[in-house]
Amino acid sequence: MQHVKTNGHGSVAALDVAALSYSYGSKRALSDVSFFIAPASFTVLLGLNGAGKTTLFSLISHLYNTRNGAIRIFGHDIDRASGEALRRLGIVFQARTLDLDLSVYQNLSYHASLHGIGTRDARQRIDALLASVELSDRLHDKARSLSGGQMRRVEIARALLHRPSLLLLDEATVGLDIQSRASILATIRRLVVTEGIGVLWATHLIDEVDDNDHVVVLREGNLVAKGSVADVVKSTGKQTIREAFSQLSGLDARKATGAQT
Repeated sequence: MQHVKTNGHGSVAALDVAALSYSYGSKRALSDVSFFIAPASFTVLLGLNGAGKTTLFSLISHLYNTRNGAIRIFGHDIDRASGEALRRLGIVFQARTLDLDLSVYQNLSYHASLHGIGTRDARQRIDALLASVELSDRLHDKARSLSGGQMRRVEIARALLHRPSLLLLDEATVGLDIQSRASILATIRRLVVTEGIGVLWATHLIDEVDDNDHVVVLREGNLVAKGSVADVVKSTGKQTIREAFSQLSGLDARKATGAQT
């Protein structure tokens, strides 16, 4: 019988990653990574570039499927019940993926059709989601006319069209200005509260972590810490999550030896 992780209150975990390993040939990208996140919660996946965040996201989204370990989304194994698992998943990758020559509406309606959403229902969902990301007035504008932050918000709306219960975002604010970063973070945090969506937010930017978040810290493919911000800080003997992350990611050691960061 399949083991299903719960959050301690009987609810099935939004995401359960168990003993996950992955290699690119002889190069190990992830080593025995295990963690879970609860429904309607915001978890930050912290790691420097090359820590394994994108590889982990590619495995969760089933872009890669050769590995050791298991991934379950609301109890559905990503290998044995991929359809059921992926229907509950929305994802925003680091690379921009909008068709720049199509309008915002055309980008979103095409994605809706891929999920079998009818035209009338799709338009209602698109209108509601664009309102939620404050882009209703850009419905018929070409994607190339949008700013970087606006493109990212359209991608978030697109990821939510099929009403997933788990949302993954891989370095969603990379390359954006401070105001755009703050706006996108606020939008996602609001969705956790209003829609009950579980979120895994991958970043290397420590200022995107809130004191009330849970964090999972990767270093060179290894999970080096997980838990509430307070627990992770306490476990390192540091005073702040910035100091804790610097120690856990090896930045302290690099600075001590004068190595480039």
